[in-house]
Amino acid sequence: MSARVIDRVIGEIDRAADEIVAFTSALVRLPTVNPPGEAYEPCARFIGNHLARNGFEIEYVAAEGRPEHTSRYPRLNVVGTRRGTTRGPVVHFNGHIDVVPAGDGWTVEPFGGLVRDGRIYGRGTCDMKAGLAAAIFAAEALRRADVALAGAIEVSGTVDEESGGFAGVAWLAERGRIAHGRTDFVIIPEPLNVDRICVGHRGVYWFELTLGGRIAHGSMPFLGVSAIDAMAHVVETIRTTLQPALRARSTAMPVVPDAARHATINVNGIEGGQAIDGIQTPCVADRCRAVFDRRFLIEEGLDGAKREIEELVRNAVAPDITYQMRDLMIVHPVMTPDGSPLVGALDRAIRRVLGRPARLVASPGTYDHKHVARIAGVPHCVAYGPGELELAHQPDEWCGIDDLVHATKVMAVATLDLMGIVAG
Repeated sequence: MSARVIDRVIGEIDRAADEIVAFTSALVRLPTVNPPGEAYEPCARFIGNHLARNGFEIEYVAAEGRPEHTSRYPRLNVVGTRRGTTRGPVVHFNGHIDVVPAGDGWTVEPFGGLVRDGRIYGRGTCDMKAGLAAAIFAAEALRRADVALAGAIEVSGTVDEESGGFAGVAWLAERGRIAHGRTDFVIIPEPLNVDRICVGHRGVYWFELTLGGRIAHGSMPFLGVSAIDAMAHVVETIRTTLQPALRARSTAMPVVPDAARHATINVNGIEGGQAIDGIQTPCVADRCRAVFDRRFLIEEGLDGAKREIEELVRNAVAPDITYQMRDLMIVHPVMTPDGSPLVGALDRAIRRVLGRPARLVASPGTYDHKHVARIAGVPHCVAYGPGELELAHQPDEWCGIDDLVHATKVMAVATLDLMGIVAG
């Protein structure tokens, strides 16, 4: 790969630094909050209009038929394509446009896109509008540097990653828009730090447990069977027996932070008995429901994780309690193949831009890699982008401008490496 061409591309990114920051801030000011899915269409069209002005072919892909896709909250994805002069690999950058609710505790406006002291603040700067901006300008820098490539560069902005990605990347994959035989490499600019390449994630088993007891007068609770008490016993059994066992299991995957290399379980929520608000009546709770989030390791597998939970529940509930378990979401662990040319290209780019080798990591949570690998069937997928993972979903979320620009350079140089230069 020509050092002269690389220097020209990096120079274009340096000249565009203020544009990249302004574009990121503009994305943050579009409050694409999920749930319910606000401002998706304006954001998709903002991205599409920018890419179209810079020579990309634009497609808008609505998730028609998905229950989340409504007239009030349309699920609209955008894909931009820049084709090379000859046939060759297709490099696809994918970033999600949705962000979680702002929550409390902010000292700056969550959707203000404030730029201050070398940082961009706002909900979604880190996770992952800075990453999406970096991907867009990495692709744009190659055009500005007048580099002719073999193959094609694609950039997609997709919806609903924070709630599973089923109307976003999964939708594109199910329809063959991202697919084995069509797409060679996928880079998802999640915030894993600029010198780390994320090669996979743990598995997820979300399930709902419903317990049934027997109603009775609250003044004589001994005549009833409390489903809440039964759920409390299940939760305590999980805390005292299952959680220690999970902490003793560790994965060979390079999951960060270190504590996430172990299997985990979390109680997402509990609901039982009467509603707390409103008029009360004296009744023993005859129903209690809880949602659990079990993160399992690639070494455990889903079947083993489910059997363990089912056995624990069966042993923990008394004979006079009924129980029902329902699967809510299942995500199998994914791992980029050893020796992937995508990992190699990003490592070489990180060494060139940052002057140090890349560190391979795996994510504690899932991201859209799962759909790229399992639905699209594209093995060469990683997460790489600016921002610190620990800042995601936090008050005063931010991304450093230096990291944003460095990540843009890394993605552009890696793309040159993957696609090859026809002329330039």
